[in-house]
Formats: sequence, structure tokens, C-alpha cells
Amino acid sequence: MNRQFKRQIQLSLLMTDLFCLYCSSELLNIYSTKYIFHFFTNYNSLNWTSFSFYWILSSTITVLYAKKDILNYKYIFKKTLFTFLLFVVITGFLSNGYSGSITIINPIYVDLLPVFFVFIFINRLIYKSIIKSFLIKSTDNNVMILGYNETSVKLARYLTKESIGINLIGFAEDKKNVHTVSNYPIISNLENALSVAKNCNVKQIFSTISPNQNSIINEIIKQSDDACIRFRMVPDLSNLIGKPFNINFIHELPVLSFHNEAMEDIGNIYLKRVLDIFISVIVIVFILSWLVPLIGLLIKLESNGPIFFSQIRTGKNNQLFNCLKFRSMNLNSEADTIQASKNDNRVTTIGKFLRNSSIDEFPQFINVLLGDMSIVGPRPLMVKHTDDYSKIVDKYMVRHFLKPGITGWAQINGFRGEITNKSQITNRIRFDLWYLENWSIFLDVKIIFLTVWNLILKRQINAY
Repeated sequence: MNRQFKRQIQLSLLMTDLFCLYCSSELLNIYSTKYIFHFFTNYNSLNWTSFSFYWILSSTITVLYAKKDILNYKYIFKKTLFTFLLFVVITGFLSNGYSGSITIINPIYVDLLPVFFVFIFINRLIYKSIIKSFLIKSTDNNVMILGYNETSVKLARYLTKESIGINLIGFAEDKKNVHTVSNYPIISNLENALSVAKNCNVKQIFSTISPNQNSIINEIIKQSDDACIRFRMVPDLSNLIGKPFNINFIHELPVLSFHNEAMEDIGNIYLKRVLDIFISVIVIVFILSWLVPLIGLLIKLESNGPIFFSQIRTGKNNQLFNCLKFRSMNLNSEADTIQASKNDNRVTTIGKFLRNSSIDEFPQFINVLLGDMSIVGPRPLMVKHTDDYSKIVDKYMVRHFLKPGITGWAQINGFRGEITNKSQITNRIRFDLWYLENWSIFLDVKIIFLTVWNLILKRQINAY
């Protein structure tokens, strides 16, 4: 319900925030005597573009404009404050460079930030008033639910919690079928439901009873159109399927799926691939071009063997591919069966540094460019582990609906490295599946940023 409205609020809030940032910048340019700026100068445009990027980056990290929370103005107020504080840090960091501490040197930042804070606070008050005006219950959208059962109780809870302008007046059900106390009144039986709906100025009827369960429903459907009442059917398939599912349509045919996969959309696949190619080309050209000779020389000086370690791992749709890494171990016969562990005597001195810094993973950007991997996704495991874990962890193979990644949602939440017990792999799979069902390009950007941030701060857990 109200998905379009949520998208509009998301876009409106983002655009008005950027407009507030622009107004703050222009206000300083016009009225400040400290700076010799001119209205609509290139200098100001450049600064506004930079500030806008910093704000978008901050809001992406804090997930300020998340659709699921966009109608909760109290939550948005808290997230805005946190986002603004992060914006202050990022502005100072990226604008002045890192010199051991984050400082805001340029005087314009000192003036701009409080002005922007005032503007954005006013914007939040406007946003709050808009949301509250839509949340006010009114007789313009009275709703009745046909049937009193587990599905109707859930529907009532969802409608009153998540829908805009919904005024649930009660249920219509025969008394013989009501065995528990309801939070909303039973205002009618099924036979008189439509006449009661007309008297109560009901605009929508939701039925959790299908026509084949009760023939009265067919008559209510016909008469609802004549009474200018929208009739909606809420089928209860939980008894047949027993798990959550999503419904899509191929023309008029409903198709049920048990995972919400954003990456099934061609547009999302294209968007993610563009990001992968863009970042991998930059890393290969500007980092690997000099890093490979340097690391290769250090590896060769310490031990015999190739510079790269290539291992067959499980990829998307259970297809196998050669995953590249800088070789961090002495040549051994157990590399494909035994995972690296703490104080592993197979790891070389340079290999220990490569693993602790995660530099050993950098050749995987070549895998990304080739299309075997993505920047972000579930980490690929060796074939033996795929065979072992798929037998003991529920839904393990679902993670292979996606391309494996260099980093992932599980990794930035601490689930990386050696797996010593079932709970570790179970939690890793839980995070992988969450990523699968909640993917967005902004989530990928957030994961990439947090991965780099953890590398800088050396927050590498289980990196050995």
C-alpha cells in the first residue's frame, strides 16, 4: 500500500534537502562580507556540487531516505541529526584532507553548516506537517474487512500501522465464526455487510473470505461497484504454502516467488554491472598496475611458486570459476580442503601482511571485470565447503542466486574468515539472504564505503 506515495516522499525529501543546501550556500554568498563570491559563480556551483555529493554520501551511509521508514517522522528526525553529524565529518575530511585529525579549516564551512542545519530543521518541520496531515484518520477512507480470522487480524494490523489515511471501522463476520476478542468491533454479519458499509460511508472493502468459501461474497463484489465502493480480495495462501512469498504477474497470470530478488530486474543487473566495471577498471589501472609487480617481487623473494593463487570456487547459479588472490601461503596440498586459520604455519610472512590488510583479495577485481564476481555480494567459498554447508545449513544454496563478491553485507558485520562452528556459517547465510532481498545500488555503495572505512581503521576481524 502507498508505495508510490513513499517514493514521492523519498524523492521530495532528498530534493528539498539539496535545495536547502543550495539556499544556505547562496545566502552566504549574497550576505556575507567575509567572502568575495558572486551569485551563480562557477566557484559556488562547484562547492554546492561537492557539498551535495557529501550529503548524498552521508545519507546513503545512514540510509536516511529508506522507504520502509520514510513515513515515520520521529525516526527521520533522529536519522537526520545523525546524518548531519556525519556530513560535518565527511565535509571536513574530504575538503581538507586527512592529517591525523578531522578539522574544518575553511571559514565558509563554519558558517555554512549551522545555516544549513537551520534550513534542514525547517524542512523537517514542513515534512512532519505533511506526513501528519496524511496520517489523520478521516471518514474519506473508511475501510471494512470481511471475515474474522488470522489473515484479517494481520491485515487490520498492517492497514492501521503502515497505510496512509486508513480508518478501519471494523469487521463483518457471522457471530458463529468469532471465537476471540477483537481490537475492532464486529459491526455486521456477512449478509448485511454491504448495507452497513453504505451507512458507515465505507470506501473500501477488504475480503479475507473467497467466493468459493461463501457465495455471499460474489453478490457483495457485484453490489460494491454499484455503490462506488472499492472491493479488494486478500487470499490466504499460508495454509497451502506455509512460508512468506511475493506475487508478480506475467500479463494476467499471478506468479508466486519465495524470495524478493531485486537483481532479477534487468535494469538493476545493468546498474550493478556498470558500478562493477567502473570501480574494477579504476582499481586495475591505478592500483593493480603497480601493486602486482611490487607484491609479486615480495612473494617471489620469500617463497617459490606463482604470484597468484587460483582456486575453483562456487559462483552464481552454482557455476564454478577460478577465483584469484595474491598467493599468501607456501605451496601445499591442503589449500583446496583446509581453510586458513589463526597462526596457520602455511602462511608466509608477506602472506600474513597481505591477509591482515586484505590486499590478497585485490586480484579479484580482475574476476569482477571478467564478470565472474561483483564488488559486493556473498563471499565465494571453496567447493568442498559449498558441498559441506549445503547439507547442514538451511537455504545455503540461495546465496548463489547472486554473483559472489569481494566484500559483502555479512563481512562488514563481522562474519568473515575462518568458520569454526555452525552458528558462524548460519549467521553469514542470514546476512547474505538479507542482502539478496534488500539489494539497492545505495546499499552497495554503503557496503563499499564501510569496507574501505574498516580497512583504514584496521577493523579487520578474523583476517588471517
